[in-house]
Amino acid sequence: MIKLRNPGSLLPAVMMTVTAVLLSGCHGSRQTNEFVIPDEFDTGRHYDIVFWAKNDTNKTQTQIYNQAIADFEALYPNITVNMRLYTDYNKIYNDVITNISTGTTPNVCITYPDHIATYMTGDNVVVPLDGLMEDPRYGLGGSEVAFDSPGSDEIVPEFLDECRLGGSCYALPFMRSTEALYINKDYVNALGYDIPDVVTWDYVWEVSEAALAKNNDGTYALNGKDIMIPFIYKSTDNMLISMLKQQGAGYSDDSGNISLFNDTTESDLYTISGHVATGAFSTFKISGYPGNFFNAGECVFAVDSTAGATWMGSSAPLSDIHENDIVNFETVVRPIPQYDTSDPKMISQGPSICIFNKDDPQEVMASWLFAQYMLTNDVQIAYSSTEGYVPVTTKAQESSQYKDYLARAGEDADEHYDVKIAAAELLLGNMQNTFTTPVFNGSTALRNAAGQLIENVAKSTRRHETIDDDYMNKLYSDVESLYKLDQYGGASKDSQSQLGELPVASKLLILCIGASWMGIIVYFIVQFAKKKRPD
Repeated sequence: MIKLRNPGSLLPAVMMTVTAVLLSGCHGSRQTNEFVIPDEFDTGRHYDIVFWAKNDTNKTQTQIYNQAIADFEALYPNITVNMRLYTDYNKIYNDVITNISTGTTPNVCITYPDHIATYMTGDNVVVPLDGLMEDPRYGLGGSEVAFDSPGSDEIVPEFLDECRLGGSCYALPFMRSTEALYINKDYVNALGYDIPDVVTWDYVWEVSEAALAKNNDGTYALNGKDIMIPFIYKSTDNMLISMLKQQGAGYSDDSGNISLFNDTTESDLYTISGHVATGAFSTFKISGYPGNFFNAGECVFAVDSTAGATWMGSSAPLSDIHENDIVNFETVVRPIPQYDTSDPKMISQGPSICIFNKDDPQEVMASWLFAQYMLTNDVQIAYSSTEGYVPVTTKAQESSQYKDYLARAGEDADEHYDVKIAAAELLLGNMQNTFTTPVFNGSTALRNAAGQLIENVAKSTRRHETIDDDYMNKLYSDVESLYKLDQYGGASKDSQSQLGELPVASKLLILCIGASWMGIIVYFIVQFAKKKRPD
């Protein structure tokens, strides 16, 4: 039996050890080890890799994915790519989260960077790509790569920066878009206004209010209909984020410290509420898809992604409404409304490609080669031409093939639909004016919270509730609680070990387990003392 000279002296050490174990098990650092690149990619073995991507109604995109897979497999006959298509990025996110716990994640996935930040709370789930990207043999533009891969310096830096978390790159950008203001030029001119190159929020609010004028029979003077929603914004998340960015107000910093609930936010919400009250403004979640109202002549201004340009305008190749309901008008594409037209700010966003870790490094290499192939000109130009996306590489953007595509705007109402190409050129001409939101564990919740603030204010206004300081205070508290934002503070991009505060349930669990261990230790000490006590 081992005798303890001074059991009391061990108590602090034991407690520290127990605490460290508990914290590491419940919410400690999540280690992401640097991927060790094999000396050679073994082409003598066969690899089956699983690829998850998103597509909904765009059959052309499906064809592009299938063609890319076929072309890649022709270059690497020992690699089979098994694709699974989803209709929604959130469904991809939910399935990845579920599959992390079972170790059945896909090999390659097209997803959003803030989703990847959540994936990374697991140990070694996502492969850091820095070493792979720069490897002279198998990296971007590497000597042993069987296709014309772009170099790392040929990826647009603004797009690649969004894929950096914790000081490392965990994804490759796949496509990028921004938001655009789609304008019915005929209506604006009929109201007596010209359209500037960059419009202001005051301009949009003024024109939208003017569009509410009615005829004696109660129909709207502008369209002769019973329906007119002058201004509709699809993503209220992006609406509030962009408004705050343009005003230099708080949202969050790169460390995940949240500053969304500020006076500028409150002022913006009061403004939005005022225009909801008149009927000049609504949202996608309240009224429906902006493109439907826009194409039916029931809307003057519609904000949607440039990737949604194929749904916008009289000649849009895609539509959810009957062709008899579509009215003829000229569509003009502009940046989203600004507070300072001399310093425009537009959000840049889009799907990225991440690779999930596997036990076999050769399997990871096969996955990396396929992910890299998605950045080739053939894939980038083909996919970007389906919607208002832009290629993520300067190699593709500056190619004669892509320039020819842009130059053929208006040639048809499909691949060369003029509104779609105008939307792409909007981003191409404003890349220096774009910004991305900080990415951290909890950034998805924060983004959702931003949109929820607008949605709640709009719904409450429509219900004729009083929107005052008491309402705003309760709104802030309710939304913060709904999205558990108090659990995310200080998640640093500079350290993988900082994942924000522990959830309350985890804190209670640690306290309970710690108390149990304390009881055991105290019992042990008491029993030992009894044995040492003289009879």
